[in-house]
Amino acid sequence: MDARLKAPFFAPKDRLPAPLPPPEVIASADVVLEEYTGRRVVRFGDSYVIKYGSNVSLTEGETLLFLKETQTIAVPEVFALYSRDDVNGGKVNYIIMEYISGESLEVRWTLLEPWEKEKIAHQLRTCFNMLRNIPAPGYFGCLGGQPFEESIFWISPHDKPDQYRQISGPFKSEAQLNTALVQKYLYNGGSAQKAKFYSRLLPSALRDHAAVFTHGDLQRKNIIIKSDKSFVLIDWEAAGWYPEYWEYTSATVAAAAWKDDWHEYLSKVLDEYPNEYAWFDMIIREIWS
Repeated sequence: MDARLKAPFFAPKDRLPAPLPPPEVIASADVVLEEYTGRRVVRFGDSYVIKYGSNVSLTEGETLLFLKETQTIAVPEVFALYSRDDVNGGKVNYIIMEYISGESLEVRWTLLEPWEKEKIAHQLRTCFNMLRNIPAPGYFGCLGGQPFEESIFWISPHDKPDQYRQISGPFKSEAQLNTALVQKYLYNGGSAQKAKFYSRLLPSALRDHAAVFTHGDLQRKNIIIKSDKSFVLIDWEAAGWYPEYWEYTSATVAAAAWKDDWHEYLSKVLDEYPNEYAWFDMIIREIWS
């Protein structure tokens, strides 16, 4: 299964919780949740969270539309998805989505009893099983045959366009994905000799994994607990079809620096891949270093 709901998209007016703010109003929003070069995330009242900028990909919004249409997983609703020209001749992308009121699981975690953690882990297991059962489209990459948005695979298409597809995908096979990891390691200035080591061993260490739909950033900060105790998964920017081990290994690498018991409950949410984790942890940390 693979569908691409192309921008522009605007939800029917009768579904909107409030009038959609125009770009000039969005630019003046004073509740800034995140801001980097070419990327800004703002809250607009109690209705909307808006991601916009030249470095914002519309793929996340398209993924949320796809999930809303085909799955019962709780994700933010998308109300608008569009691009507009900026003054420099480039594009500014906009994703206007539902604001989810609640607390992150990261904030709530230390206040929970073990039985409450078990319950949440069980609910998350059900959710991620649903994701992993979405039929694969025959490649590793984002919705609609798009390149990965995961930062591990990111390079600027304007920097080295000949390497863009080679490193960012999509990939027809796990072997191509493994090659991309080595190429990204070299792109970031890694040792040529260590790259030869990876090229020699990754084909046997990371192989024969199915492509499964993956959130790609399973951290407690991206799980919002609502007042009725239900939860919503946010931040789907990296989502796509990855090797089946990826959700577990990436979540474990990000598991709060081993400062608490979250990693124990991850093993209840996802099947564990200990050998793959060891290789993933080694090469990913070198890519990031």
